[in-house]
Amino acid sequence: MTVIKQKTHEKNASKKLLAKHKQLIQTDNIKVVSHVQREVDEWFLNTIMIENTNVPFKYKRKKLYKTLQGQRVNMTYYPDSENVAGFDIEIMSVVRIKIA
Repeated sequence: MTVIKQKTHEKNASKKLLAKHKQLIQTDNIKVVSHVQREVDEWFLNTIMIENTNVPFKYKRKKLYKTLQGQRVNMTYYPDSENVAGFDIEIMSVVRIKIA
């Protein structure tokens, strides 16, 4: 019973977030093929690559997290870009990520 309530709560939270911010994208049950974590100042910068996608998904966490490689996840994110060596690179900035 609690699992059903928790999943319903997660779906409601995602819907509220998407309704409030129109640029956000929600994708469910996607497979992570690569997950790298590196420490930057007081944060851990996480970069994940998704199956059949060539754009990196990035987010920060305060603590080191278990690897998501091989897991299926649900993500809320938005398109962004970052400048690397004078080139603008397309990335996806993750707002919310959960193991599916």
